Amino acid sequence: MTSNTTEAKWTRRFSTWARALAISGLVVAGVGLTLGRYDIIPKIVGFGGLALGALLALLAFVLGLIGLVLNLRRPTPTRGRAILALVLSAPFVAFIVTRPAMSGSVPAIHDITTDLANPPQFTKLPLRADNLTGVGTVDNWRKLHAAAYGDLKPVRIAKAPAQVIADAARIAREQGWEIALEDSAAGKLEATASVSYIRFHDDIAVRAAPVDGGAASLVDVRSVSRIGVSDMGVNAKRIRAFLAELQGS
Repeated sequence: MTSNTTEAKWTRRFSTWARALAISGLVVAGVGLTLGRYDIIPKIVGFGGLALGALLALLAFVLGLIGLVLNLRRPTPTRGRAILALVLSAPFVAFIVTRPAMSGSVPAIHDITTDLANPPQFTKLPLRADNLTGVGTVDNWRKLHAAAYGDLKPVRIAKAPAQVIADAARIAREQGWEIALEDSAAGKLEATASVSYIRFHDDIAVRAAPVDGGAASLVDVRSVSRIGVSDMGVNAKRIRAFLAELQGS
């Protein structure tokens, strides 16, 4: 077998393997996320499908590059396979690689609130049993939280607590949250939000305490991810957006 024949053989192999891995990566990720979205499998398992799909996509990208380079040296009918592998895998790999950078330098915590000393408590929705996972102690959680989210503070709204909770419930419904508790008399709201295609669940507690003789309210919000260690900054963004809309209502 000549060197040219051997090179052509490996060119075809790399290109074909790359295409197969690229397609497989997308299928594995899509199936895992979809099964997790509809709770056919646990969401963390479905998210594992995304990780496995990303690994397959990375292998496809590498093999696709090799196949394309070999095809440029000595063209074969499989060049299109290498190109297709790159087209399919490159956006997937880029998406995975850029996720940490896009979230910024957020700490590995998932329980975010406007009141570190006395966070709003969940009465209807259960707080996850492993809520201190990743931080160990409440003091460590408070230190990490204060350093990253020092801008999150209670807000004063010139409305009675009952009206604030009514406004909060309306905003929650507009956001597609599932309301578990709406108690205007007690100034409490609890709801669940879904995040991303797989629909990870985050629980939110809103507390409106009367000030100025009940003519105004001091509002606190807490948002907690049900699974995972880091929330990638999602809960803090949710609280900021929610309070901004609530103040403008």
